[in-house]
Order: sequence, then C-alpha cells, then structure tokens
Amino acid sequence: MKNYTITVNGNVYAVTVEEGASTGAPAVQAAAPKAAPVAAPKAAAPAGAAGSVVVSAPMPGKILAVKAAAGQAVKKGDVIMVLEAMKMENDIVAPQDGTIASVNAAAGDSVEAGATLATLN
Repeated sequence: MKNYTITVNGNVYAVTVEEGASTGAPAVQAAAPKAAPVAAPKAAAPAGAAGSVVVSAPMPGKILAVKAAAGQAVKKGDVIMVLEAMKMENDIVAPQDGTIASVNAAAGDSVEAGATLATLN
C-alpha cells in the first residue's frame, strides 16, 4: 500500500492506494473531508492504432501540453509533450525519427511513471 497526499483546489486529502489492485475501487480516505475522485487510466489505443515504438512517461506528473498529433512526422529529439513533475517542465521527446501513431495522453492528464504517452511507427 502507498500513501499519498493530494491537494485539489486548496483542499488536502490523504489517500492510501493498494498496489496491484485492479478492481477499480475508489481510493481509501484517511483524515480528509472528502476523497478526490481517482482518474481511471487511459484506455490503450485501439488495436492496430498503436505504433511499434512506445514513448513512456519517465516519472509521474501532469501533462501540460501536447505538441504533436497522430499522423505527424517527427525527428529524433522533437518535443512530443511537456510533462510537469516536481514543479519542473520536462520535454518528452521522440526517441527516433518516425510518424506519431497514437497520442495516449491529453493536456491536464496526470500520468504515472511508465505510462504510455504516445507511440511511433
């Protein structure tokens, strides 16, 4: 189990999350007035839409901006998204030349480390 402190609109919530639980049950609240809703993970891209190269989140954070769209050609090092983590903006870049096959996160989404942000062909 992991304990997190989450601030939503100035309200502080203490939540406990079980690791490996895939029941979709809401987080357990501890000493907080109201539990914040837990966002469900983004569904994977439809079959055949995902590319062979996965661009994943290097750390947990919030997507500030999406700079590339599906079908757009990118070169190695081009910025695909901007991820905010620990009050720092981190550019998520294309690992190689290719075409964006799918974009799996939108501006404002919170993502965990290792989450698939986009795929390339």
